[in-house]
Amino acid sequence: MIDSSGADIDDHATVARRVARSIGEIRRSPVARVPVTALLLAGSPRVCGEDPGHVRLLGEQENTLPPIVVHRATMRVVDGAHRVRAALLRGLSHIGAQFFDGEENEVFVLSVALNAGHGLPLSRTDRTSAARYILTSHPFWSDRSVATVAGVSAATVARLRKGVAGATTGTRIGHDGRARPVNSTEGRARASELLRRDPTASLRQVARTAGISPATAADVRDRLLRGADPLPDRLRRAVESAERRTAHRSTEGTGAAVGDVLPSAEVLTQMAESLRRDPSLRLTESGREILRLLGVCTAAVRERRRNGTSAVPPHCLDPLAKLMRGYSEIWQSFAAEFEQAHRARTRDPVA
Repeated sequence: MIDSSGADIDDHATVARRVARSIGEIRRSPVARVPVTALLLAGSPRVCGEDPGHVRLLGEQENTLPPIVVHRATMRVVDGAHRVRAALLRGLSHIGAQFFDGEENEVFVLSVALNAGHGLPLSRTDRTSAARYILTSHPFWSDRSVATVAGVSAATVARLRKGVAGATTGTRIGHDGRARPVNSTEGRARASELLRRDPTASLRQVARTAGISPATAADVRDRLLRGADPLPDRLRRAVESAERRTAHRSTEGTGAAVGDVLPSAEVLTQMAESLRRDPSLRLTESGREILRLLGVCTAAVRERRRNGTSAVPPHCLDPLAKLMRGYSEIWQSFAAEFEQAHRARTRDPVA
């Protein structure tokens, strides 16, 4: 589907309207009795799973449990995991359910929206984690769209987006369903080039080719006719500021932010050894996997001290450099995720 600006938009209109329509269709659907053993409890937006106390409370009540919501194609529980656990606690073999017939990639979003509307509220950690997941599955959604579904602020989503690989896109679908460029600087530059080549070109065609709205294309044309810069002062200042920051980082000689002080190799080795002795890591499979990865890094530090590049054949230097730079970006991504999780848990230690 194409909107008036010529940009692709979401085929199901706005995010909020789309979710609301799905919920409305589910609520109007008939209730069926389904075997509890046929249900799949997976992919919950609750980071720590179901709350045992809430399950016990529901299980001790004598009233009929409200119907749950199930994705028909996979029998995955979209909403009502606590009720399923309570049914098992009561010894019930069947439970009332209403079905969702949408795509599998919509299940998590719908689960978050339904859990935000009733029952045991999602914790701040749950909502933050949900926002991060939605950014990976729906990277083209605007910050406000993700925030509406996850129940967090748009500012939180914007902060999370910076640390989620693949979530930074050139175009995003807004709350109204329209697709807009995140930064119109490149679009304005393309439009100005097109209009310089052909001043009589259709604004609608220029807008479609440049990926901007007809109104922006008209503004670019007016600026060119006046002999002005195609970029408004605000955008030009932002571009100049970004260029200065990039140049400053380049002079530092590392990818670290200006002012960051990186630990020395000795300090890094000491930190790794301290973590290696931590029982909470040593006694879990996931923790041991992290320690194995850190072990490779520790070995790399030793190898650099001992041999450096002297042991590498000349024809391997360039591909090894490319590999190591690529792997370093992956480690940076891991670091950003760990930092965000640390900040989130520091703010919400109970959840």
